[in-house]
This record gives sequence, C-alpha cells and structure tokens, in this order.
Amino acid sequence: MLEIGTKAPDFTLPDQNGDMHTLEEYRGKKVILYFYPRDNTPGCTKQACGFGELYPQFTEKGAVVLGVSKDSVASHKKFETKYNLPFTLLSDTEITCIQAYDVWKEKNMYGKKTMGVVRTTYLIDEEGMIVKAFGKVKAAENPAQMLGELS
Repeated sequence: MLEIGTKAPDFTLPDQNGDMHTLEEYRGKKVILYFYPRDNTPGCTKQACGFGELYPQFTEKGAVVLGVSKDSVASHKKFETKYNLPFTLLSDTEITCIQAYDVWKEKNMYGKKTMGVVRTTYLIDEEGMIVKAFGKVKAAENPAQMLGELS
C-alpha cells in the first residue's frame, strides 16, 4: 500500500462510457479511490452497491467515488447498468494504475497462488495527497467506513 501523506499517483483511465479520467481533474474534491477484483462477483457487488446507496451522502460531503478494476469498459458498463451505480468505474486493463497504487499482489486461492487486485481503498484529499489507506477491506463494510472517514 502507498503511504499516508504521499502524493497520490495520477492516472488516465477510461470510465464505463469510454470517457477518459485523470486524478488531476478531481483537484479540489476529496476522492474515494477503491480498487476491487472483478465486476459482478458477490463481494464486489456488495461494495459497489453500498457506495451507490451512500453516494448522495458522499457528494454532500464534497467527495467523489471512483472504483477501479482491470475489467473492460464493456464489463463496467454492464455492471453499472445492472446495479444502477451512480459513480464512475474506471477500467485499468493494463494494470498500470493498479500497480502504481500497489494493490496488485500475489493471492492464495484454494492453495493456488495467483496475481490479482487486493481490495484496497484510498482517501485522497483536495490537494491530491493520500490521507487514509485501507488494505484488505471488508467489501460490505467499506462504503460506510469511508463515509465515516469524511466526517
């Protein structure tokens, strides 16, 4: 994980509609940048729907929510549509942003070692600095946890 108090790495990634986004364009707002393994899996769906339900409260507090996985733009679009997600999902098929944020790790699935995204959430302040970092987060609890961090 990246250290608290360091500058968050910038990125340029497409969203679920194919529009490009950079971290720099969110200057002046708090950013909840969460990394998740895959669209339409039970944990990732719980986490995304939780952020969706609380989204009005995040915007009231001047924060944006950005979800990042290595899924394609098309996969993100289906995920967004299926669950009516009101926030931006970013596609990092080249895993450049995922690696820059140090969330691409060796995982042990049923005794088999594979590389994948470790569910991680960063809170980035209005100046682009990492102010909170949470690794191995619990998918269902993470949205409420992050809302609490904004208070």
